[in-house]
Amino acid sequence: MTYEYILAIETSCDETSVAIVKDGRTVLANIVYSQIETHKAFGGVVPEVASRQHVEKITIVIEQALDQADITMEVVNAIAVTYAPGLVGALLVGVQAAKALAFAYNLPIIPVHHIAGHIYANNIEQTLQFPLVALVVSGGHTELVVMKGHYQFEIIGETMDDAVGEAYDKVARVLQLPYPGGPQIDRLAQIGQITYQLPTPKTELPYDFSFSGLKSAVINLVHKHKQRGEAIIAEDLAASFQKVVVDTLVEKTMAAVVKYDAKQLIIAGGVSANIGLRREIAQATQLTGGVELTIPPFEYCTDNAAMIGAAAYYAAQKGARADYTLNGRPSIPLQTIGE
Repeated sequence: MTYEYILAIETSCDETSVAIVKDGRTVLANIVYSQIETHKAFGGVVPEVASRQHVEKITIVIEQALDQADITMEVVNAIAVTYAPGLVGALLVGVQAAKALAFAYNLPIIPVHHIAGHIYANNIEQTLQFPLVALVVSGGHTELVVMKGHYQFEIIGETMDDAVGEAYDKVARVLQLPYPGGPQIDRLAQIGQITYQLPTPKTELPYDFSFSGLKSAVINLVHKHKQRGEAIIAEDLAASFQKVVVDTLVEKTMAAVVKYDAKQLIIAGGVSANIGLRREIAQATQLTGGVELTIPPFEYCTDNAAMIGAAAYYAAQKGARADYTLNGRPSIPLQTIGE
């Protein structure tokens, strides 16, 4: 079934977001309340604090989204919500809000996987073309996904340990950079030189990823320099670290593009905002020819509800529905509906 107006809710981590999406692609409102300033004091997201702030903000953000879209709840046809994966307490706030709205206005609930949302962020301004390869890169995920049609997901590669965004944050922490660390590393990498020798990650399977060893190598290098009283040039270490990460991501992704004869390559997740990754993946796709590169605008890279509404439009067409027993799930694989 197709729903014209979807109110979408995203509370999987530290952003409270509500959007109104029309016909799966027209974003009438996308309100995002970020908790970054709160969590900076802790150097990372504190789950209990995140949940409490979601509770405080969710009603306000819903009202702001309706006001921005200039519609009332009587116009809304369905409620979409991120139910997995994420911080379970944070997810529960969004899920309970979705169930309350659905009950109050007799509306269907469309459950959306967070990673599906990141993928469909690319469909808001450019149309998905199949078959496609999606590189999903965020604080909690690093995956290569092949899609041969809407809401048909085949995971061909994933991280064996640390997600790429997690590795960025841990390296930033050892360099004493402020939270969130990923953008700080990317910023320094643009002005640094590649002077430090770091190991290239190795995996048994061609499309899998591993960043734990690289992260540990950086941490050990910093510690050794401190023990010897030698200064670390943060810009150069950032550039050296990012070079290895980006080369690994680009190499495996482009191999998948060739293997699956993809018409389109999309980059999804918060790390898709990384300037170095954007530059290198753009150059690589130009060399291959025949594949279209799609990266969402910066506003849709990080967690937001517009991407959940965009995904929900197609999930609903595949029959995705939830009843009032829907619960938050901290970890669940990205699956094709009906499997």
